[in-house]
Amino acid sequence: MVALLSALWFGILTSISPCPLATNIAAISFLSKKINHPRYVIISGIAYTLGRVSTYMTIGILIITSLVGIPVIANFLQQNMHKILGPLLILVGLFLIGIIKLHFAGFSLSHEKQNQLADSGLKGAFMLGVIFALSFCPISAGLFFGSLIPLALNSNFSIVYPVVFGVGTGLPVMISALAITSGVGAASYWFKKLSDIEKYTRKATGVIFILVGGYFVWNYYVAALLK
Repeated sequence: MVALLSALWFGILTSISPCPLATNIAAISFLSKKINHPRYVIISGIAYTLGRVSTYMTIGILIITSLVGIPVIANFLQQNMHKILGPLLILVGLFLIGIIKLHFAGFSLSHEKQNQLADSGLKGAFMLGVIFALSFCPISAGLFFGSLIPLALNSNFSIVYPVVFGVGTGLPVMISALAITSGVGAASYWFKKLSDIEKYTRKATGVIFILVGGYFVWNYYVAALLK
């Protein structure tokens, strides 16, 4: 349960990070155009979230099945995953708090194409979710590939984790869609305010990663040497 909640938190943290935040604000702007049709706003928000979920699920399935489908790799991961996890968590933690810097070129979409998709109905909302999910930034890539995938590989229900992660990335947009239909003004403005919270939650998550990673390193490396 804790692992699944962690996957959900990774998704939420991804959605309010600066780069994905911009794409989600664009999605909210798209939803706001249909404010006179509350039901359509909700359905479009669901379609957008499903687009993100399907993308992360597909990528997750491809990676996980590729790794566990090769006997040599599967055996290696089964025997050494707990040893790999410690250093990996520390690296991701250092990245989240800003000590390690990475540049990651993700897939992008022009503003004109975004508008074309936004005007093409529910199919367009779904495709926006797919395309924005593919627009990996350093933080989203670090959380997905560096944290979620190792977490999934360590579970018997590995495919569920990318799905939960995708729900987390779309959750703020769904909340904004509900706010729009409820008559709460300037939903995108308040969504932008989350960027102020993001830097603190991201650093707090990074510190937790480092502490947990340090525990794994101590337990499986240092303590083993001291025996």
